[in-house]
Amino acid sequence: MDTSKMIKAYCLKTKEKNVPMHDAVITRTAKGGYIAGGNDGKGNKMAAILNEVKALQAIKDGVATKGY
Repeated sequence: MDTSKMIKAYCLKTKEKNVPMHDAVITRTAKGGYIAGGNDGKGNKMAAILNEVKALQAIKDGVATKGY
């Protein structure tokens, strides 16, 4: 898969920055924000807060699924 379009996040367990997120699912918060949750490909869970434009673009590009 093309990693340039993937959502990149900080992995808390391995302390790595800009790690591509696999199996991303975008959900909405109670206040209307967007959160992407997934893993780093090694089983470590990740999460990233996104703005509306990035969240909808990730769904459109097929790198994330809509979870709301």
